[in-house]
Amino acid sequence: MMVQHSGQVSALEVSASAIVPTLSPAGSLGFDDFTNLTPLVKEELRFAIQNKRQFHRMSSTLDTVTVSERPVEAAMMKTEFSPEEDERKKRRRERNKIAAAKCRNKKKEKTECLQKESEKLETINAELKAQIEELKNEKQHLIYMLNLHRPTCIVRAQNGRTPEDERNLFIQQIKEGTLQG
Repeated sequence: MMVQHSGQVSALEVSASAIVPTLSPAGSLGFDDFTNLTPLVKEELRFAIQNKRQFHRMSSTLDTVTVSERPVEAAMMKTEFSPEEDERKKRRRERNKIAAAKCRNKKKEKTECLQKESEKLETINAELKAQIEELKNEKQHLIYMLNLHRPTCIVRAQNGRTPEDERNLFIQQIKEGTLQG
């Protein structure tokens, strides 16, 4: 988050104690005082320091080297890399590219595997549902047949015959050839 200021002299003279009132006076700030600052306060401090450096850079003569130019030189040196560093970065980028491709392929394979498993389970589920319907229909048919047979069971029970008697009677009728349809 960048905080913009008008660039007036009053903003240039902002001290750390003015920005962070809980700190000790401006001359006695230590490293520990800056470790617990919020990002907004850090940004304010950076802006104030940059403005002070720019102000001092304009007012200083060309033959005097100021401390404010060193970060600029360091920043310029950071952008210029040696051939070894460039090669190392290229190798690292290439390894990263290969690793990213492997990761994408692995993710794609896992997705395909899960898709196939899902289709397989859906097929099994559909087959089981069809089997359930078939068994329900068979159950209904057996109940219907049982209900059709029930009146004959009641008549037999009223006559005092047992299934064993019915079987013997049936066998006798077959032997005699007098089976009635």
